[in-house]
Amino acid sequence: MRASTPSQVVTRQLDGELVLLNLDTETYFGLDKVGTTMWEALAAAPSVEVAFEQLVAQFDVDEATLRKDLDSLLGQLVESGLVELEES
Repeated sequence: MRASTPSQVVTRQLDGELVLLNLDTETYFGLDKVGTTMWEALAAAPSVEVAFEQLVAQFDVDEATLRKDLDSLLGQLVESGLVELEES
């Protein structure tokens, strides 16, 4: 699976943090520095799994914790209509 931003969602980075806004539903979500790093990896990678592998190499965290946190973030963003998952 690959994460992508729907066309009706805009993103803006402010002081190292990211805000995603769905213009249709007016739903927004703010990400702290770690969440922003996760989103950047997801947006640039060809798949969620590749992003996960890049993040494991970048952060000093065990894989199970990172997997849980990444899945949680993705779930919240998908549920809010700010991200779509598609076949990679």
